[in-house]
Amino acid sequence: MSADSEAYVLVLYYSRSGATANLAAELARGVESAGIAARLRTVPPVSPDTEASLPPVPDSGAPYCTSDDLRHCAGLLLGSPTRFGNMASPLRYFLDQTSDLWLDGSLAGKPAAVFTSTGSLHGGQESTLISMMLPLLHHGMLIAGIPYSEAALMHTKSGGTPYGASHWAGANGSELSEDERTLCRALGARVGNLARTLAQGEAV
Repeated sequence: MSADSEAYVLVLYYSRSGATANLAAELARGVESAGIAARLRTVPPVSPDTEASLPPVPDSGAPYCTSDDLRHCAGLLLGSPTRFGNMASPLRYFLDQTSDLWLDGSLAGKPAAVFTSTGSLHGGQESTLISMMLPLLHHGMLIAGIPYSEAALMHTKSGGTPYGASHWAGANGSELSEDERTLCRALGARVGNLARTLAQGEAV
């Protein structure tokens, strides 16, 4: 993190229908409840065109993430809808471009967590969450999950896993359940507290 900037947790996600974006917003609220800023960023769709076909800034929603957004974060929350039990290709494409951060260890020792949404209850939430952890482990990040001390994890009837926050959107999409919101905010606060503590420790 650059010395002249405020510490922040990067909430980086890809969303098509808005469900993952809704999770991101709740996670950001949790982060900020821990006394550290949340920075919401997204990634553009992957285009089959050989030339750029999207504007450099999206028409609505969060701005596109830059390498510096990721490099200087104090912590990371990474989210994607499920694509056949894996993260969506736009997020994977973005992460594939971060070898310079891997080479200089920019993310090593920083806390991170993951989140996802699926159209079906058993549509690959856990495998998608784990797929997002793998590149973060290669970057040397410290993965935080949701502990079972969070009561909502035991009685949720929709999303929520120890591997990360999740949402069961259904075929036509749906609002986040109260348990899903609770678990998002708990995970955001957990990463926020870890990031704030570690960032303060580095400044000492």
